[in-house]
Amino acid sequence: MQKDNLGKVALVVALVAVGIAALMVFGSSMGLWEPIVGFMASRNYNNLLGYVIVVFSVLALVTSFSAKSSAKQDSRAKGKGILTSTIALLLGLAILSPRIMALVIEPVKYPPIHDITTNTQSPPQFEFLTDSRIGARNSLVYGGEEIAAQQLKAFPTIGPIASDLSVEAAYQKALTVAKTMGWTIVAQDPKALRFESTATTPFFNFADDVVIVVSALEQGSRIDLRSVSRIGIGDAGVNAKRIQEFSQRFSR
Repeated sequence: MQKDNLGKVALVVALVAVGIAALMVFGSSMGLWEPIVGFMASRNYNNLLGYVIVVFSVLALVTSFSAKSSAKQDSRAKGKGILTSTIALLLGLAILSPRIMALVIEPVKYPPIHDITTNTQSPPQFEFLTDSRIGARNSLVYGGEEIAAQQLKAFPTIGPIASDLSVEAAYQKALTVAKTMGWTIVAQDPKALRFESTATTPFFNFADDVVIVVSALEQGSRIDLRSVSRIGIGDAGVNAKRIQEFSQRFSR
């Protein structure tokens, strides 16, 4: 293989690797496989893809720099080889960006729980959604005091939302906020002031189920949420962040 073509090959291989890495992340959203399949594939092979591209592109880059360029045409070919090899290297580093970030910034350690609620004493219950929901391996039965203790330690600020709105207005606002956050409303009961919905993660398309219940206060209303992952022992803080984002949006 000619030295001035090695950079082109590195770039093509890098583009293919980026496509594979993206497919592992978004393949479930395209209906190709279950979320856990893409997640495990990415976990097992994403770094390998990145390392291969980085090594290959560095080799191509070194080869391009060391190539002798006696003629003007050869000099241009050398320049193109350096450019394509550099782009390939950047793509490889992009694939490795999660790994690099984990090395630079200490990852947050979340408890091994996947069920978060604003009311750990009497968590909102699901009525429409059941343990037989599609792709579910986790139960909707609340884990009790042990789960509550872990949540309170990790996310002490999560609690009910207090509002000056009437219960009817609070219910409608909660429904609107849920829809703006992209949740799919699967059941709603305006009379009981409750609804259930499903939210999906932007990466790997994991499904989490959310129930919201509005109750009356002496002045205003109270909104309680519960967000539960369908699969996985831990949720990397996703359910807590979802509830926190909902609370912030509702309080605006």
